[in-house]
Amino acid sequence: MSDHTTEPRMVRPVAVVGTGSYLPERVLTNAHLEEMIDTTDEWIVSRTGMKERHLARDDEAASDMASEAAKNALENANVKPEDVDLILVATSTPDMIFPSTGCLTQAKIGASNAVCMDISAACSGFLYAMELGKQYIATGGIETALIIGSEKMSSIVDWTDRGTCVLFGDAAGAVVLQAAKSGRGLMASELGSDGTLGDLLKVPAGGSRQPASQETVDGNLHTIQMSGREVFKHAVTNMSAAATATLKRCGMTIEDVSCIVPHQANQRIIQAIGQKVNAGPERFYVNVDKYGNTSAASVGVALDEVSRSGRLKPGDIVLIVAFGAGFTWGASLIEWEKA
Repeated sequence: MSDHTTEPRMVRPVAVVGTGSYLPERVLTNAHLEEMIDTTDEWIVSRTGMKERHLARDDEAASDMASEAAKNALENANVKPEDVDLILVATSTPDMIFPSTGCLTQAKIGASNAVCMDISAACSGFLYAMELGKQYIATGGIETALIIGSEKMSSIVDWTDRGTCVLFGDAAGAVVLQAAKSGRGLMASELGSDGTLGDLLKVPAGGSRQPASQETVDGNLHTIQMSGREVFKHAVTNMSAAATATLKRCGMTIEDVSCIVPHQANQRIIQAIGQKVNAGPERFYVNVDKYGNTSAASVGVALDEVSRSGRLKPGDIVLIVAFGAGFTWGASLIEWEKA
């Protein structure tokens, strides 16, 4: 088990200067799921808080959604694609094993000067990628980083498993990072991993351990396998602990936080985190009812929505928390700069 705190001696603070997101047009409601599997709207809502989710088209891949979210974020930041120095795409559902979804996205948006790569940290990937981008800018290595979370979760869901297929949706979220003009920007993060628990949430086949074969396809081994109760427990514990540790490092309490943007995994998980950190529901931004769990895209989409809603003003403190397969988890504290 590893747990690392990241708060370097920063040459310059780093801010979110633009946000963007993309949701596919197709909407899958709980009523649709009732026709597909043995479930009910009441069962889904009471256990997850989810009412609908968006699904990508058959011909729509992670890079397609990533490029749309990226374009929106760049426009919002008033940054040209050719001025992007680094593209980090957090995804568990890449277009293919290689080349990276980052490189494919670069080509789609015309960011010809960017160095590109993918980050594999499941639902925590967006937060991990933000921290990496921050480090590059803070130390003067680059000027502009484009951080994207893009997931086509519908491509790895077992649509016969009612315990998991109701949970996930497809989406992409993005932010543009640059040196802060004022304020502290991305102040501190607390990231953690525990690979000993990897079997609790995984897609077993498709890699070098179990390459694709007729046997792995027949066994549904290319789809999400999850021990729900165990994941729930660890998600609440680790996100709450990371949030508390990050606040402590910044000399703050939960009362200083204007908005909490949690990974949109499950309404009950979000409520449990609120109880752990002593924050009421009015502090949280929640869209899990509309989109379900979009994995690495989750906090990016939520951050874009809360930014464009006018809820945030310069100087507000934003707390982001996430948890995903690996296990991976983290929290990040931001002094909001974007107007």
